[in-house]
Amino acid sequence: MKPTSPHIHPKFQLNGLSFESAEEILNFAEGLIEQGDDYEVSMAQFLEEWLNFEPHVEVNTSGSTGKPKTIRILKSHMIESAKATGAYFKVGVGTKALLCLSSEYIAGKMMLVRAMVLGWDIHVVAPEKDALVEYDNPYDFVALVPYQLYHSINALSKVKKLIVGGGVLSRHLEDLLEDLPVEAFATYGMTETITHIAVRRINGFAKSEIYHALPGVKFSIDDRGCLVINAPKISDAEIVTNDLVELQSGMSFKWLGRIDFVINSGGIKMNPELIERKLQPYLQLPFVITSEPDEALGEKLVLVVQDDGSGVTPNYAEIFSHLESKERPKKVYTLSEFPFTETGKVKRRQIHKILKKFRK
Repeated sequence: MKPTSPHIHPKFQLNGLSFESAEEILNFAEGLIEQGDDYEVSMAQFLEEWLNFEPHVEVNTSGSTGKPKTIRILKSHMIESAKATGAYFKVGVGTKALLCLSSEYIAGKMMLVRAMVLGWDIHVVAPEKDALVEYDNPYDFVALVPYQLYHSINALSKVKKLIVGGGVLSRHLEDLLEDLPVEAFATYGMTETITHIAVRRINGFAKSEIYHALPGVKFSIDDRGCLVINAPKISDAEIVTNDLVELQSGMSFKWLGRIDFVINSGGIKMNPELIERKLQPYLQLPFVITSEPDEALGEKLVLVVQDDGSGVTPNYAEIFSHLESKERPKKVYTLSEFPFTETGKVKRRQIHKILKKFRK
């Protein structure tokens, strides 16, 4: 007898184990909850939630652009999201996948859902920075955050298709991927869109700055120039974002940055994330562009860099020469340690608050 739940494909395997019924999966989960490591416990708790009788699951947002919150997502929408990923990337039954993301957040949960819905053979390991390096298995499909990608460059020969999400991808990382045989994609999405609803190729001949929609997704922009997502199979209502984009078509766009991070300096509106992208080849440490009050300009650009402990000050005049004059920070601050979310995103607003306290 194969799994009785409509949410479980009969070919689904987890760490080499097959399951004859949904009850077997629940028994497996119960054992992990009793004696598993933290990442196994969170995975097991999600498996139990996936197989209960509720039509939805509860998911925590990361808190990178605001306070973390818990939202409910319909399982039927998660299934449609998994099918869209399978269709776009051509990863169907028997796909060998690696889950090295936390199952506490939507990215990790959806790797499990894709495995269960599409019939994957998924290998689940601790969400460490070098998780891919630690194992010799070849994989058809892997999801990483940029921090993990940085520590996995030399291990990507074992991966056929790679998606990278959870943070802005630096040009330096894209350059490292350029000549590797892996098919690598940056993803666009959020908890509310059940992970990615658009992707762009980040290496090879198909490399592009343009994000393309997954099946069943269409785009428009509002009067602010921000992306509006219409995806009826994964959301009952349109999703209005705070992401500034250049719309290429109803199914593609170029991402410019967050409208709520825009800095108005002397009447000139600038997006710090675009400036950061220009600086990334020249600053390898964590950094952000933010602002502070200025009597003449209203706001002035400042650069905040994490201290590397070397005592050596970078040549900022040379670094800033790669920017337009209006984009050059007026001051540089150094923090001993940057605040990050659990999913590895810089807490930009918290850094801004730290500077505000520093100036008092």
